[in-house]
Amino acid sequence: MAASELYTKSARVWIPDAEEEWKSAELVKDYKNGEASLQLMLEDGKVIEHKLDPKTKNLPYLRNPDILVGENDLTALSYLHEPAVLHNLKVRFIDSKLIYTYCGIVLVAINPYENLPIYGTDIINAYSGQNMGDMDPHIFAVAEEAYKQMARDERNQSIIVSGESGAGKTVSAKYAMRYFATVSGSASEANVEEKVLASNPIMEAIGNAKTTRNDNSSRFGKYIEIGFDNRYRIIGANMRTYLLEKSRVVFQADEERNYHVFYQLCASAHLPEFKNLRLSSANDFLYTRQGRSPVIEGVDDSKELCTTRHAFTLLGINESYQMGLFQVLAAILHLGNVEIKDRDADSSLIAPNNRHLTAFCELVGVTYQDMSQWLCHRKLKTANETYVKPLPRLQATNARDALSKHIYAKLFSWIVEHVNKALVTNVKQHSFIGVLDIYGFETFEINSFEQFCINYANEKLQQQFNMHVFKLEQEEYMREQIPWTLIDFYDNQPCINLIEAKMGILDLLDEECKMPKGSDDSWAQKLYNTHLKTCSLFEKPRMSNRAFIIQHFADKVEYQCEGFLEKNKDTVNAEQINVLKASKFDLLMELFRDEEKATSPTGQTPGTGGRTRLSIKPDKGRDSSSKEHKKTVGCQFRNSLQMLMETLNATTPHYVRCIKPNDFKLAFSFDPKRAVQQLRACGVLETIRISAAGFPSRWTYQEFFSRYRVLMKQKDVLADKKLTCRNVLEKLVEDQDKYQFGKTKIFFRAGQVAYLEKLRADKLRAACIRIQKTIRCWLARKKYLRMRNAAITIQRFTRGYQARCLAKFMRRTQAATIIQKYQRMCMERKRYRQKQAAALAMQTILRAYMARQKYQALLREHKAVIIQKFIRGWLARCWYKRCLEAIVYLQCCIRRMRAKRELKKLKIEARSVEHFKKLNKGMENKIMQLQRKIDEQHKDNRLVSEKLVSLENSYSAESERMRSELNRLRGAEEDAKNKTNQVLSLREELERLKKELSATQQEKKTIEEWAQTYRQEMEKMVSELKDQNGTLKKEKDDLNRLIQEQSQQMTEKMARAIVLETQQLETDLNEERSRYQNLLTEHRRLEEKYDDLKEEMALSSNVSKPGHRRTDSTHSSNESEYTYNSEYTDLEDGSRAREDVTRGMDTSLTLKLQKRVTELEQEKQSLRNELENKEDQFQRARARDDAEFKKARGAELEYESLKRQELESENKKLKHDLAAMRKSLLGDAVTGAGAPGSPAYKVLLDQLNASCEELEVRKEEVLILRSQLVSQKEAMHHKETMTEPSVFAEDVSKLKDAGEIKQAYISLKDTNRLLEHQLQSQRRTYDNEVESLRGELQNVKEENNRQQQLLAQNLQLPPEARIEASLQHEITRLTNENLDLMEQLEKQDRTIRKLKKQLKVYSKRIGEMGAVQTEGQTSPGQMVDEPIHPVNIARREKDFQGMLEYKKEDEMKLVKNLILELKPRGVAVNLIPGLPAYILFMCLRHADYLNDDQKVRTLLTSTINSIKKILKKRGEDFETVSFWLSNTCRFLHCLKQYSGDETFAKLNTPRQNEHCLTNFDLAEYRQVISDLAIQIYQQLIKCIEGTLHAMIVYGMLEHETIQGVSGVKPTGLRKRTASIAEEDTYTLESMLRQLSAFHSTMCQHGTDPELIKQVVKQEFYIIGAVTLNNLLLRKDMCSWSKGMQIRYNVSQLEEWLRDKGLMNCGAKETLEPLIQAAQLLQVKKKTDEDAEAICSMCHALTTSQIVRILNLYTPVNEFEERVSIAFIRTIQTRLRDRSESPQLLMDTKMIYPVTFPFNPSSLALETIQIPSSLNLGFLTRV
Repeated sequence: MAASELYTKSARVWIPDAEEEWKSAELVKDYKNGEASLQLMLEDGKVIEHKLDPKTKNLPYLRNPDILVGENDLTALSYLHEPAVLHNLKVRFIDSKLIYTYCGIVLVAINPYENLPIYGTDIINAYSGQNMGDMDPHIFAVAEEAYKQMARDERNQSIIVSGESGAGKTVSAKYAMRYFATVSGSASEANVEEKVLASNPIMEAIGNAKTTRNDNSSRFGKYIEIGFDNRYRIIGANMRTYLLEKSRVVFQADEERNYHVFYQLCASAHLPEFKNLRLSSANDFLYTRQGRSPVIEGVDDSKELCTTRHAFTLLGINESYQMGLFQVLAAILHLGNVEIKDRDADSSLIAPNNRHLTAFCELVGVTYQDMSQWLCHRKLKTANETYVKPLPRLQATNARDALSKHIYAKLFSWIVEHVNKALVTNVKQHSFIGVLDIYGFETFEINSFEQFCINYANEKLQQQFNMHVFKLEQEEYMREQIPWTLIDFYDNQPCINLIEAKMGILDLLDEECKMPKGSDDSWAQKLYNTHLKTCSLFEKPRMSNRAFIIQHFADKVEYQCEGFLEKNKDTVNAEQINVLKASKFDLLMELFRDEEKATSPTGQTPGTGGRTRLSIKPDKGRDSSSKEHKKTVGCQFRNSLQMLMETLNATTPHYVRCIKPNDFKLAFSFDPKRAVQQLRACGVLETIRISAAGFPSRWTYQEFFSRYRVLMKQKDVLADKKLTCRNVLEKLVEDQDKYQFGKTKIFFRAGQVAYLEKLRADKLRAACIRIQKTIRCWLARKKYLRMRNAAITIQRFTRGYQARCLAKFMRRTQAATIIQKYQRMCMERKRYRQKQAAALAMQTILRAYMARQKYQALLREHKAVIIQKFIRGWLARCWYKRCLEAIVYLQCCIRRMRAKRELKKLKIEARSVEHFKKLNKGMENKIMQLQRKIDEQHKDNRLVSEKLVSLENSYSAESERMRSELNRLRGAEEDAKNKTNQVLSLREELERLKKELSATQQEKKTIEEWAQTYRQEMEKMVSELKDQNGTLKKEKDDLNRLIQEQSQQMTEKMARAIVLETQQLETDLNEERSRYQNLLTEHRRLEEKYDDLKEEMALSSNVSKPGHRRTDSTHSSNESEYTYNSEYTDLEDGSRAREDVTRGMDTSLTLKLQKRVTELEQEKQSLRNELENKEDQFQRARARDDAEFKKARGAELEYESLKRQELESENKKLKHDLAAMRKSLLGDAVTGAGAPGSPAYKVLLDQLNASCEELEVRKEEVLILRSQLVSQKEAMHHKETMTEPSVFAEDVSKLKDAGEIKQAYISLKDTNRLLEHQLQSQRRTYDNEVESLRGELQNVKEENNRQQQLLAQNLQLPPEARIEASLQHEITRLTNENLDLMEQLEKQDRTIRKLKKQLKVYSKRIGEMGAVQTEGQTSPGQMVDEPIHPVNIARREKDFQGMLEYKKEDEMKLVKNLILELKPRGVAVNLIPGLPAYILFMCLRHADYLNDDQKVRTLLTSTINSIKKILKKRGEDFETVSFWLSNTCRFLHCLKQYSGDETFAKLNTPRQNEHCLTNFDLAEYRQVISDLAIQIYQQLIKCIEGTLHAMIVYGMLEHETIQGVSGVKPTGLRKRTASIAEEDTYTLESMLRQLSAFHSTMCQHGTDPELIKQVVKQEFYIIGAVTLNNLLLRKDMCSWSKGMQIRYNVSQLEEWLRDKGLMNCGAKETLEPLIQAAQLLQVKKKTDEDAEAICSMCHALTTSQIVRILNLYTPVNEFEERVSIAFIRTIQTRLRDRSESPQLLMDTKMIYPVTFPFNPSSLALETIQIPSSLNLGFLTRV
């Protein structure tokens, strides 16, 4: 293919870049052959000119099509080169967050520096059993491939994990071992897999350290062999270590640390057990502070030490050994702090009593003197003498560090040895899988001996890797029968020879080490002389004579020769070792027990330099040992590496290459330069180059046909797809060297797939253009027709509108004319009327004015006359008065004058005699008159004296009488005086009462004034209340509206909460059922294990006794699986007895488990009851508060009532006293009517009565007013209901009673009634107004109180649980009440049933006794054995029908024929469903009738154990499991239906109720059988899962049900499952057929419909879970077309449910996650609205699943677009608040809890016939 065909305009290429290694560009114009440059446009829009190399004329690398970017396998790329590989890894790592990628047989793992949720048990289960190419790349896929090949090929496997420090090698190896431990399990009970995993923290503690590149870098290489037995279960492990970095013990660079264990010890120095180690902070020790970074962020060293110690314990290293290890490690730290000082230039010394050396000696158990001596001296031996040479300070310090390194190396080897011992078992190893965790290729600024060994190891591994890749390529070509052509690949054998061959670098290094005065410089010169001119891979640096350069396969590395010899020798002072060997510390002695006697590669010769200080005679006993030479480090490493390579070559290798994306440990950050360096170093690019040299792209014929069907014409498509592909390819690609046809695949050269994709894209683009043209034409035509119709419609409507407007205008014109006419008429009439009205008004006013003027004149004239009249009268009166006064004055003066004259005359007469005479003449007359009168009186006196004499006699008698009367009167006077005193006291009392009356009147006046004021305030308040009432009404309306809204919301919330609560309760119930059923599963597993052990013991006993053959009653080794051994030997009875005991033990164990479950349920119920009690206490406390409030209110009312009663009683008492006084006074007045003073008493009494009456009236008024005020105050302050009118009626009645004392108070009573009536009417008015307000307020208050109660209850809970809590409390309370009632009812029912049964038993016994007495010949036992006896045929009672009688010895035969040897297919086809269950129940009824508990127990136990045995024997057969599930459920239903419980009996017919069990309550056995049914159900689900699991992925994902919807993308070297169904693959139709077969089988067996629904629901859950899990783990399945395919497949499943009538079984809901995942693949994924729609749509998917699908979304065609990172981050932000499980995959092993709803049978037991084919002739119908 010419370059001009590929390098056309818009073609994209890669050009080199200094910063990013490679940069993408696009051709601006076509390239023509011979041009020296290309016109390119970069991604930022910049146009550049790229000049070609004038020598090579190589064009830049072409970019792969976008649909190939992000592939799982790098070899699937059409263009295989470095930029394509780098870009593909970057896209997967940055955009899709995928850290694993295949590169042929290599798994490339990029360290994300972040914890990812892709290593859980669910992921392990998902990868278990899968082919390596079927799932996305993962370390688990490599581990599964190794495990599968080990089991399939019976060949040992190896997983080689390599990479730079910090690339994640250790973690990858750890996860691989975890996978093996999880999927295989252990062959013993010693938990070997846990021990294998426990070795990781130990080795990390002692072999890992923090470096500048990695916080947990492995500083040694290790190869772990995990051993498996013949059943491929882990039995043990063995670990080999390589090249521990001992120099790290004594030196660390900046920002690095020593090994973790030292820091763990320092962090735990405060622990009591570590006090004797004398440790402190890590900064206090030289060996731990040199890196100045003692702490790793996010790591707690003290906790890590706890983990390490736990791992030691798990591996069997006890506490004493652990403390010994820690003691040695602490001693190393103290040894590093020993300070060595200069004594002189050639010697050194240690200060006496150095505390660190003292601590070291005490910890290792050596003497201080010896150790301080040999730290500063060394011993030199000659042929005759031994010298002690002092060491300079630098050499002594190096010797000290060498000793520390040696001790740590010994300790490391000892720990590895003991770990291996703990991992070794006695079971024979059948095979193993090795995991090699070894350092990758390293190059630093300064490279020394360690880097040299590491790179040497990587050269060997790379050679092995290249050979393996070459071998696989050759095998693939030979398998496909393609002509083999030699592929040129890089062979690094020359580099290996340079290192390890004779006279190689290692050989020269060992030779130099043997030289007495060998040095690094002389060794470097030997290297230059030997290899500089002979080997092209060896170079010498220009500016150095102490370094050399080796051209490794990855890069050139410059090594510094300094230190090579010393590190290769690894010498330690022998005397120091001898001192340690003499230690009293047992562990240290054990470490150096196998120490070689010579510590140097060569013996020292005399005169090796230095002065001799001391001469010691040689020890002749050590002559022979001194000649032994220790192997150098290089030699040891070469030998161990050779052994490793032999091991790897003997296994099938699997490669994991770990890549470090950046040097700063940033999460998901990709540095292209660092990545390219590592890709070159780890051989990935070499793999790409080898693949590209051959045929890297490989497609099956079916895949090619499906993908490139669009390039074929109809005539090109033949029946033979292979021939079709051949013909089409020959037409499309002219150069036949670009492809090869194999047996099953087509092989393409690099770039050919891209060319085919370009042709396909061009064809699709042309088709799209044609489709667009047609569609656009159709749309334009449709638009034109719409516009034409719209124009016509617009014209029609416009014309109509214009006509309507004209008509409207004409109507308006006519209307305007009429309006104008009438308007003008109206205006003229109005103007006329206005003028008329004005004229009349003016006339009226004028006439009125004139009349008023005339009236005013008349009025003034009249008033003037009156004034004149009065004035004239007044003037006349004034004149008259003046005249009268003058006359009177005149008369007075005249009379005064006359009087004066008369007086003067009288004075003169008085002085004359005549005057006296006149006076005496009058006196004489008077005296004479008096004399005559005296005479007359004398006469009268004489008459009187005569009378006195006559009366003297009578006077004496009368005197006596008068004396007695006087005495009586004196007594009366005494009484009167007393009465007078009483009157005085009454007067005082009256005065007091008058004062009180006045005070009362004043108080009344004050109260009336206050009442008036209060009334005014009340009126004002009422008006305010009315205003408030209006406001409250408004608020009430608002509140009512809000309450309605809230009530609606609350109703909805409550409904949702109830639904959620119901779901939660169902979930809790299902969880309880799941836990219980899991217990049953575990019990079944233990049962099976017990049976297996029993069989093994039986087999061993049979082997040991060959004379006896096994004749177990339920197993036979001589019959087929459908037969039963009918021969019975003498041992059968004993075996059966043991088996019965075992069955009883199993049943008892089941009952114990049931009892335990019942106890757990009771405990749960008690907790619920306690919660309800707490709620009841809260309710009671609230009710108590309400009662206290009401009580306080009642106390106030009671106080007012008592006060009123007290006043009434006081009033009655006064009335009583007054009546008594009145009665007393009236009595006295009647008795002493003639006594003086009695009228005064009557007057006083009248006054007192009046005062009392007035006082009583006032008191009653005051009392009424006070009661009214108190009631009104209560109404205002408490807003409570006022006192009922009956109280006032009682007051009125009391007033009436009080007013009826005397008839005189009738008027007062009327007054009181009137006052009372007025007060009551006034109160009623106020009551009505306030009551209306109070009613409204009370309603609002009650509503608020109710809300506050709910709020108060819920405030104690978190917001999300408030509604659920209230519902939970209410439901719990009702549930407890129902449970209590049900318990009581059940107790009563049990009591009734017990009594009924006892009554029946007694009646039967009485009947039997009567029958025995009548017959006299038949015994009860004969009645049982002879069912046809007249005594036993109780036809009248109808109690013995529907039973089957059998003999005790026939029980085993019954079980054998009915269970063990029964063929389900024949029974299901020919007999009624559930026949074995009916037969067993009829036999059980007969045993119950006989009241034989032993027979009942043995029959049930035998039945249960036999069903378990047949299931164990044929548990993989769906038909058998379904058959016995159906019969077990039917047997359980029969036990319930005929138990006699009213709950079940009410569904029976009267005839069926007569067949109920009479003597035994089998409720416990019902539970056992229910548990058995659960176990059978779980076994059934396992059978279904095992059958469906292989079909689901093919049928739901890979099979293309809708042909042509999805195209197949290119695949790599890995075997990929075909997307198009082949002849032997499963399809959706085959899966539906299998589901129909399951359904029809269960229906034939008579399985309950509800149980069938549960099975179908579980089937669909398995389908949905497996499909979704595979979708989440397969990037090639996440596309738009696959989403359509899945939705179509789901619709087919729904159609199947609809056909079977199972739409309401809940199966469809189990597919909801899968449906939403398919919708997610199809919806738009660009804008924020799309993100919102996705978040609302995918409620059944977790956040991790949604993000995973979006990351994996891969366009199949170039017309689709990838999901942007910003959109994925938007989704994550929106879903951040979701509370859900972080688990990525669904649990495919989850089984919904099964329930067995009661399903009574309408079949009458007496109508069942036993077919002869069952061989049950020994049964007799009764």
